[in-house]
Amino acid sequence: QVQLVESGGGLVQAGGSLRLSCAASGLTFSNYAVGWFRQAPGREREFVAAISRSGDRTSYADSVKGRVTISRDNAKDTAYLQMTRLQPEDTAVSYCAAQAPNTVGAPPAYWGQGTQVTVSS
Repeated sequence: QVQLVESGGGLVQAGGSLRLSCAASGLTFSNYAVGWFRQAPGREREFVAAISRSGDRTSYADSVKGRVTISRDNAKDTAYLQMTRLQPEDTAVSYCAAQAPNTVGAPPAYWGQGTQVTVSS
């Protein structure tokens, strides 16, 4: 019954921007930290960004610092990933995930199906 649904992916030219959304249902959204991950063909899934339950703390991978902003709106049960200055190396399937309290170090409880981000040169 729990669902995380990503949207907002697509094709963008290098230097462009995209805003991804992660709409949650079937859970108390504010009880979960949210993370964004991405996976390119032939590569392992990598961490991109995370945000705490209330949104007061954020964390970013070094590879995207300065180009990515994570946010959330608990009233809308939605998390966002704003990406700017995109490069072809950012091409990947982007996933959102929900992490329950006191489970840091364990796999996130829930994952979305992903949305494709393709950056052309």
